[in-house]
Amino acid sequence: MKILVVDDDQHIQRLYKEELEEEGYEVIIAGTGAEALELFNKENPDLVTLDILMPDIDGIKLLRQMKEKMPRLPVIMSTAYDYRDDFAVWASEAYIVKSADTNELKTTIKKLLGK
Repeated sequence: MKILVVDDDQHIQRLYKEELEEEGYEVIIAGTGAEALELFNKENPDLVTLDILMPDIDGIKLLRQMKEKMPRLPVIMSTAYDYRDDFAVWASEAYIVKSADTNELKTTIKKLLGK
């Protein structure tokens, strides 16, 4: 299973990559929205974790573009801020607040991938 992690924070990139690779996933990292779209089209991921606040394209626009191409792709919105009241994030399958504790992330991924 291939997971695309989209986040401009290098600490989160490293943390998610290490933790998810330990779980047996192949992890691809994108630090910008443009890079995320390029890797999304090239790598065909099974799941995406997507930061909302990005320097170039915000995560909500990325979510829309990804869902247009792959409507059934599970997307987890991952952010340091609470956007649950923003209807745009409701198009994603899950929403988590970033944390050094990745248990919620791992549990959500397993649930979405049917593991």
